[in-house]
Amino acid sequence: MNEITMKMQADQLIRMALQEDITSEDVSTNAVMPTATKGTVDLIAKEDGVVAGLDIYARVFTILDEKTEIDFHCKDGDEVKKGDLMATVTGDIRVLLSGERVALNYLQRMSGIATYTRQVAKLLEGSNVTLLDTRKTTPNCRVFEKYAVRVGGGCNHRYNLSDGVLLKDNHIGAAAGSVTKAVQMAKAYAPFVRKIEIEVETLDQVKEAVEAGADIIMLDNMTPEVMKQAVELIDGRAQTECSGNITKENIQKIREIGVDFVSSGALTHSAPILDISMKNLHAV
Repeated sequence: MNEITMKMQADQLIRMALQEDITSEDVSTNAVMPTATKGTVDLIAKEDGVVAGLDIYARVFTILDEKTEIDFHCKDGDEVKKGDLMATVTGDIRVLLSGERVALNYLQRMSGIATYTRQVAKLLEGSNVTLLDTRKTTPNCRVFEKYAVRVGGGCNHRYNLSDGVLLKDNHIGAAAGSVTKAVQMAKAYAPFVRKIEIEVETLDQVKEAVEAGADIIMLDNMTPEVMKQAVELIDGRAQTECSGNITKENIQKIREIGVDFVSSGALTHSAPILDISMKNLHAV
């Protein structure tokens, strides 16, 4: 994550997370440590996985106290093993205690997404399929979660509703009335630099989408057999994406179908956290 993104989005969101956890004061810490005391604590991996979010982890502490120092022994994208020392954090013990939970929440969540994404991406190695995420992210955590997908080896689909045209079943049925009409309306409204993607569920809709001039056709919840027929029908006249309950357990069925992209909400909504802990806190 570059410095501009950090300043524009991450800082504000991290401050909101800290304010959620500390509405007025950290009563527990202030009760046992009334004055500043310099200390150090170790960041330790408790299971194997891929690291993501170290800058966010560090920023939690430097927002609380800019004098906090973090000495990292790994970087985002690295694979760590259970027991590895990932970092040493030095600063006011009160800051280390007060920021611990928020910092770990970000790091564990982001590393969990990166770990799961890496596992899924490896199942597609050697194919021509690009792995994408979705907008199925935790509210106010999208910037972090989509970053973690990239660290894990996936790619980002549109960031938000302003980022591109994707016409789904409700757009087609309730608003436009047909695939053809939906594509025509989108082409008339959206800037010419925007690609038009449309979600289809049947081979008849596939034919309609191709004839209407859609740039990307999303094959939603189709069986592998029907999906293969759809790809043959499209025959390179549009890019293809498949979606619908794609997980680590079933993604290999997509490898040889011939789609260009596969999108998986599971990358962000179903990835377990990576267990990481802060241990050995002591005064120095």
